[in-house]
Amino acid sequence: MKTGSDDRSPVGPAGIDERALTRWFTENIPDVLPPLRFDLVTGGRSNLTYRVRDAAGSRWVLRRPPTGHLLASAHDVVREWRILDILADSAVPVPPVVGCCTDHTVTGADFYVMTHVDGHVLDSAETVAMVARPNRAPASERIVDTLVAIHAVDTTGGALAALRRPGSYLERQLKRWNRQLTAGGITTGPVWEVHELLSRRVPAERWTGLVHGDFRPGNLLIDADGQVRAVLDWELWTVGDVMADVGWLAAAWTSAEAFGWAPDPADGFLDADTVLTRYADHTGRDLDDLVYHHAFALWKLAAIAEGIAARFRAGAMGDQEADIDDLAQRPSQLADMAREILTGKAAH
Repeated sequence: MKTGSDDRSPVGPAGIDERALTRWFTENIPDVLPPLRFDLVTGGRSNLTYRVRDAAGSRWVLRRPPTGHLLASAHDVVREWRILDILADSAVPVPPVVGCCTDHTVTGADFYVMTHVDGHVLDSAETVAMVARPNRAPASERIVDTLVAIHAVDTTGGALAALRRPGSYLERQLKRWNRQLTAGGITTGPVWEVHELLSRRVPAERWTGLVHGDFRPGNLLIDADGQVRAVLDWELWTVGDVMADVGWLAAAWTSAEAFGWAPDPADGFLDADTVLTRYADHTGRDLDDLVYHHAFALWKLAAIAEGIAARFRAGAMGDQEADIDDLAQRPSQLADMAREILTGKAAH
């Protein structure tokens, strides 16, 4: 278990010691002009994200784990910082990182800081309105092209080569989430039932590469012209079966009830079939196993939802409001959606 000593901070929002962080910023980032303002970005369900602004108007983003007790290997922001650093000079648009700190005396946990990038996270009708309707179909294409760029990153040499592992990525994922669920006290229910279905039907891994792990419009910064400015939230990245990302994108594009919003052709976005066909055409990869990966994405989201509910119950997500009853029901709902996709029939 990994623990933090930061459940309460005398100054600033939860998880933030403004005095100590101001000192760290001025010592590690050029031209910082105190005082600094730290604002928690609400809506995040895993690591905590803060907007930081100094007196001169310069802006950054700080990421750190939730407060309190964490499961081993979960919420590793240093690992998240590492992939952003690796991708800095690649074709993948990522925010420039400016520092990483593993000294827990600063604010109670590891954290990293990146430059603020302007753009809109498309996750609601309000944010979609920030992108002109004629630019939404091109934005759909750019989203696919960004995923293609991620999957084109060379993982056979350099820093990523050591992370290539023999065997099935999906089998490793199923075992990992088995451990995470068990450690969280979840041992029965729909999430476990679908876990068993998935474990019996694992397809062969045909294409290994860099996997974002949570690729969807809600984790992208898109400007008013429909260009993807940055890919965010790399907490789940790995080297593995790239079809996992395609399944996740399929789920995000077709499951508004799962993600809170989905691109709608009625609003000017491309439909899911066109988006997925563009990926297949640009990579030369068939999508024969997409049903499995689509179901796996929804199941993985259900497993993640179990942890989210537990963190909110424990008060580890700062001052964000949430309906605990809804959070408690969400894992079963998502597991049932995954079962329906996998079996081709509604759960009863």
